[in-house]
Amino acid sequence: MSLWARAQQLPQESLQQVRAIYGDHFPIEVRHCLATWIESRIWTSEPEEQQRFFVDELVQEIQTNADLMLSPEMFVTKMKLIEAAKNFHVQYSHEPHKLYAYLRRCLALEMEVIQNAMGTPYVAQPHTERKYSELITGLQNVRQKVNMASEEIRSLQANIESFSLQYHECLKNKGHINYLQQSGPITAERRELEACLRVQIEEMERKLNALVAQINQSQMELVDRMKDNIANLRQLQSQVLDEELIKWKREQQLSGNGVPMQSNLNTIQEWCEMLADLIWTSRQQVNNVARINSKTIVELRQPHLVEMLDDMSKQVTSLLSTLVTSTFVIEKQPPQVMKTNTRFTATVRLLVGGQLNVHMTPPRVTVVIISEQQAQLLLKNETQTGRGKQPVECGDILNNSGCMEYQPPSRQLSVSFRNMQLRKIKRAEKKGTESVMDEKLTLLFQSEFNVGGGELVFQVWTLSLPVVVIVHGNQEPHGWATVTWDNAFSPPGRVPFAVPDKVTWGQLAETLRIKFGSATGGDLSEDNLRFLAEKIFRTSLPMSTMELNAMTVSWTQFCKDALPERNFTFWEWFYMVVKVTRDYLRTLWCDRLIMGFIQKKQAEEMLAKCPPGTFLLRFSDSELGGITIAWTGEGNEVFSLQPFTSRDLMLRSLADRILDLAQLQFLYPNVAKDDVFSKYYTKPENEMLKNGYVKPVLVTTLPPYMSPSPAYAHAHSPDSQRNTPSVQSSYFSAATPAQTESSFMDSELFEQIRAFEPDGLDDFDFYSANMSMK
Repeated sequence: MSLWARAQQLPQESLQQVRAIYGDHFPIEVRHCLATWIESRIWTSEPEEQQRFFVDELVQEIQTNADLMLSPEMFVTKMKLIEAAKNFHVQYSHEPHKLYAYLRRCLALEMEVIQNAMGTPYVAQPHTERKYSELITGLQNVRQKVNMASEEIRSLQANIESFSLQYHECLKNKGHINYLQQSGPITAERRELEACLRVQIEEMERKLNALVAQINQSQMELVDRMKDNIANLRQLQSQVLDEELIKWKREQQLSGNGVPMQSNLNTIQEWCEMLADLIWTSRQQVNNVARINSKTIVELRQPHLVEMLDDMSKQVTSLLSTLVTSTFVIEKQPPQVMKTNTRFTATVRLLVGGQLNVHMTPPRVTVVIISEQQAQLLLKNETQTGRGKQPVECGDILNNSGCMEYQPPSRQLSVSFRNMQLRKIKRAEKKGTESVMDEKLTLLFQSEFNVGGGELVFQVWTLSLPVVVIVHGNQEPHGWATVTWDNAFSPPGRVPFAVPDKVTWGQLAETLRIKFGSATGGDLSEDNLRFLAEKIFRTSLPMSTMELNAMTVSWTQFCKDALPERNFTFWEWFYMVVKVTRDYLRTLWCDRLIMGFIQKKQAEEMLAKCPPGTFLLRFSDSELGGITIAWTGEGNEVFSLQPFTSRDLMLRSLADRILDLAQLQFLYPNVAKDDVFSKYYTKPENEMLKNGYVKPVLVTTLPPYMSPSPAYAHAHSPDSQRNTPSVQSSYFSAATPAQTESSFMDSELFEQIRAFEPDGLDDFDFYSANMSMK
């Protein structure tokens, strides 16, 4: 977080102290509008020689910001910025180091106020700040060299113009001598005039020869300087685009799995804008030198200068092309699991759009959906022969076109697609055990930008992260399996959308931990992760964590193979645990009231040693998205309540169900249930509803056979095949169990609905455990 961003969070009294630091001498509006620029220049001390451009650059930056303030509400701020720029130029143009030193003192005082108010020192992220400082320093050094090149070009042009004047004066004198020699008899007066002219011509030629040598040397020095500038810009651009921007894109992909993002796109935009400004200026300098050279007399033209300038022009134009095409990015990705006939959004942004005035001719962006194979062909054609033919679309997207808009305060050129909808999808042929949820597609965003008033035209495109298209809610878990695996394990610079078939358990465990934590707000312990490893490997595990983390897990084990004696996969089980925890158990999990990841047998062994009434909460192994209560009955017999799913928890919370059951007294190992669950109980409503009715309340009870004899309960357990009793709440009928997804999909009713309206099935979420319309 920047220093000024921290300052704006201060209490009012401390904020006034910050304002007083600057006073009338340095308007607070300048500090606010140029916060990032000021801090980037002042954080690292510059030699006094480098500070000589500080005032000119500050004034230019202020004027640039002022020119962008077009709205009426910004008029007063704009006037203050313009006035400040004039004052800085008048007062400090001859002593810029004084203003630089003054601002350093102001930032130091500002930091001190923040530290005193916050009670903690202001510490930026070391790596980020160091990288920021290094890039800014490098860009500022190049800016100074580019400014020096501009001065040298002006000096070169002045020398060439001076040479041209003297050269023509010399030719004029030579012409005068020829006239004297041919116009009549030679007299003493003519002889004296001719001698005087010859002396002048000799002196002129001596000066002209010296000026030619000076101009030739200046030209070569200038060309060398511009070459160095272009080389430095290439290196800095590679650092920004190939390291920082790629890093941001990778973080954006990982954020789809719940990893917090560290990089800031606005900061990267600042670097890209500085690059765009310097590259564009360098390109103009090369063109100016080429123009000057083309208009000079033959005597001043160097043999290889035209070829050198032409090569430099191509290099710098290539840099600009790379910068423009690489900074066309997807700021907000479309949903990676995309359902047909469902609205979705996305935002694309051109990071250098404001700097290059692309918005003067607002570009239009279009979106199409293409297959993995089409994405591969697109990149292959781009690498080999430039942009090939238009990729074949594999779907129809509504509202897939929009104009980019420029926001002056943020200097952002972007377009947000708020109402896109995928109407239909064309699937590729499947091989072997592939399903539609394994198929990865991508959204292709395309546009065309004019730069320099149409001088340069760039065709740009970018691909979204892989998306999986589903048509039914029951496809969602497998779709997220594909996306989660791809986000976590895709290698850098891959061919779309190659991903390893096997990864280590350590890699997968970290992905599951992040996924669970981001969704529920609570972390997974090492014991939890070991439980998950036992479930996915289905075998005894090594005691050493290092050995366990080195074991490999395949994509098939992850989401293809059913768990033993189950009709669902590891991922489907884990996905539904995350979902029910996120939707209904989040606070209980974060307060560590749910043991959750524990084998049924292990839970029974733990509870068998406890007093009657001791209970724990664990995720069901047999019911997707189910959580069960295991408790110790009389005679130390352990019972398990039929798992509650999201359908049950939507009707009555888990805490209230625990309150309902008097048999549950102590949360394992020996905590009174009211001490930890009472804050989650629903307060009773004593008032009548407005319509005069009394609202009924559902209460969870155990069947009569559960009391008082545990032996009776065991003999009449609804599931006699289980090794321990499992009982149901009273309002569940043991004779009419809830219909499962598979039984419903096999039923005649399902086929009738499907035959009547296939798309109507999209509204059913078979994995939500309640079979209700969304």
